[in-house]
Amino acid sequence: MIAIIDYDAGNIKSVEKAFMYLNQEVVVTRDHDTIMKADRAVLPGVGSFGDAMNKLHEYNLVDTIHEFIDSGKPFLGICLGLQLLFESSEESEGVEGLGIFKGRIKKFNMNTGYKIPQIGWNSIRITPGSRLFKGIKDESYVYFVHSYYLLAEDEKI
Repeated sequence: MIAIIDYDAGNIKSVEKAFMYLNQEVVVTRDHDTIMKADRAVLPGVGSFGDAMNKLHEYNLVDTIHEFIDSGKPFLGICLGLQLLFESSEESEGVEGLGIFKGRIKKFNMNTGYKIPQIGWNSIRITPGSRLFKGIKDESYVYFVHSYYLLAEDEKI
């Protein structure tokens, strides 16, 4: 069973439908025990880093997420959900993220001549042996809509 963590942050229904399309058993929840009983968990998200962290605290999900990840079970952050796994974001100065990984979410420099938010198709480089991208060819094109990027302390993340 896959627990989709509900903290009022956007794209939960589309994530649920995607897993259902793949014939996966899913539950949308913010209940600690239900999340901990799941085989896998997903933290989706659309919106503001600061607002999302406030909701995770409001629903007492911060410790639950840490506990689940510490259990070694597979955990996936999607979009804002992935950003929240890091220490902080320029979008919400002074707000601490979950700190699972060392790194900071940074806003793209507006003076590069590129349009921000960056919207469109780009190829991705896949680290050999990646479990997340298993079966996807290196340099495949994927669709992006974003204004932020990750400055990770460990580039292998």
